[in-house]
Amino acid sequence: MSQEIKKEELQEELETETEEEVSPELGELEQEESTLEEQLQVAEAEAAELRDKVLRVAAEFDNYKKRMDRERSIMLKYAGENIFRELLPVVDNLERATEQGVVDGVDSEKNLEALQEGIELTLKSLRSTLEKFEVKLIISVGEPFDPNIQEALTMEASDTVPANHVISEFQKGYHYKDRLLRAARVIVSSGGSAD
Repeated sequence: MSQEIKKEELQEELETETEEEVSPELGELEQEESTLEEQLQVAEAEAAELRDKVLRVAAEFDNYKKRMDRERSIMLKYAGENIFRELLPVVDNLERATEQGVVDGVDSEKNLEALQEGIELTLKSLRSTLEKFEVKLIISVGEPFDPNIQEALTMEASDTVPANHVISEFQKGYHYKDRLLRAARVIVSSGGSAD
């Protein structure tokens, strides 16, 4: 029996030693667990704050996009306003010219001259308005034919204009800034007439 008692004593000693060894480790684990919980709470708070900031930035960006779309549509809607404002004096001049075209008590030749002069001044005003908006006339007559800016309607024989040069214009061409607005419609020389 003494062996059994000794075994029991040894087992009790081992259990006591194990409890003594485990209890400090348990305290450390509990402390570590509480710091991990605190760290988790801090991380969750930071995550919530960052989520809130991201949502605010997304909302601000969405509002910015909507505002830019509104402004762009307004700009497109009224893009021609300045051009039309500049063209109104031309309309006024044309109206005056038509009113002054026939004056009672003046012979028809003088009326025609006055009308012609009014139309020429109006055309000059219109051309200056177009130049203000960088619409430039394409000079074609006497120049070599260029299919990039000119459209050949027909070819005619000419002793005075070299072959593949423009004899005359049916419709003038224009550039807008660096783009072709309208090609000139021209008659091109085929060279000297064959006898």
